[in-house]
Amino acid sequence: MFDAEKFIQEKVRELRDRIRGGAIIGASGGVDSTSSAILVNRAIGESLLCVLVDTGYMRKNETETNERLLKKLGLNVLVVDAKKRFYDKLSGVVDPEQKRKIIGELFIRIFEEIARKENARFFVQGTIAPDWIESGGGLRDRIKSHHNVGGLPEKIEFEIVEPLRDLYKDEVRIVGKALGLPSELYERQPFPGPGLAVRIVGEATAENARIVREACAIVEEEIEKAVAKGEMSKPWQYFAVLLPCKAVGVHGDVRVYGRVVVVRSVESLDGMSAAYSKIPHEVLERISVRISNTLKDDVSRVVFDVTNKPPGTIEYE
Repeated sequence: MFDAEKFIQEKVRELRDRIRGGAIIGASGGVDSTSSAILVNRAIGESLLCVLVDTGYMRKNETETNERLLKKLGLNVLVVDAKKRFYDKLSGVVDPEQKRKIIGELFIRIFEEIARKENARFFVQGTIAPDWIESGGGLRDRIKSHHNVGGLPEKIEFEIVEPLRDLYKDEVRIVGKALGLPSELYERQPFPGPGLAVRIVGEATAENARIVREACAIVEEEIEKAVAKGEMSKPWQYFAVLLPCKAVGVHGDVRVYGRVVVVRSVESLDGMSAAYSKIPHEVLERISVRISNTLKDDVSRVVFDVTNKPPGTIEYE
């Protein structure tokens, strides 16, 4: 049985011996990076700087929420507005592997700039086991490059530290709880490092990010309301995806030709396999109506994905 307290004690000791001087961490506000930050903070204290990069592919109000949460935990936080840099780099890019690699490299270059200013030699990441398993290497086939593993550039100016590298998501949640993180954080659903960029099939423009951001917020709000009312249990992960195709629809008596949004919701333990959620039809209808009304100028159709993993991955890209 996994012993979180033993893991924490041994990991803090290991980190204290390894990290000499300053360190920075790419903080997202998720359980992986926040648990990593707390572990390193216990090892080296004020010498850790949490860097929160606003890529333009964050969920609704996420940057402000995460900054507030991390500061409440007593961590040093620096927010970097890099939206334009990410939008420019991803302009015209539609291949998902290329997207992930561009995002991974730009993240690293931004962190290198900050590390030079802060004189930090170590870069901490919230990498967990499914990240490097899916990114391939050795005898494993690559499923997709995770921005913090397979998406990294070959030349990096600092030493990478990955405190949670050998843990799965369920174990990370246990560690997060043992570290004293609030339940809203260690129970928070996973969110991909590249953010909404991989929930846009096709070019990840600012406009497409706006559409999928609003759709994701609606999916999250409606499912969480249904859970609170006892209509369903909370899924492991639930979100919206924007497809590159269009479909004919009708608004009043007027023909429209708008985008297609997919509702994706899955049940899983560790993210390595998953089953699609059996969401009540009434909840799906509320999601569909709200997305159609809120985004009526952009979206003409809402569909529900009933694909398990395997054969499909949880995220679309």
